[in-house]
Amino acid sequence: MKTRLTHTRANVSDLHKSIAWYENVLGFECLGADITDRWQYAQFKCAEGASFSIMVAEISGTSARFNFKVDDVDTLWESLKDKVNIVETIETMPYGNRKFTIADPDGNELGFVQEKYSEVK
Repeated sequence: MKTRLTHTRANVSDLHKSIAWYENVLGFECLGADITDRWQYAQFKCAEGASFSIMVAEISGTSARFNFKVDDVDTLWESLKDKVNIVETIETMPYGNRKFTIADPDGNELGFVQEKYSEVK
């Protein structure tokens, strides 16, 4: 069986606070929120790959982890490092990728990865 990831979702405790964080801190574009008696959900614009959304759900103490591919991880790190909760500082991995990980207000971990990083630019 072949599978392809098409959608990821982070559980959050406050939809409006989380939308503001993802937009204002990370620069994501919210495509809209769906608020009903059954759920509070928001979807964000993605260039390619899986779609990304957030939904109000009971937070049980465990967090999710998502990795986002970026073209210039060092520039993104410099723009975010003083504004966010850092889980893992920026580093080059033994297999060649360069990455860092932060946490959103509910503890969901967001990794930002530049694949096959080369220090010579």
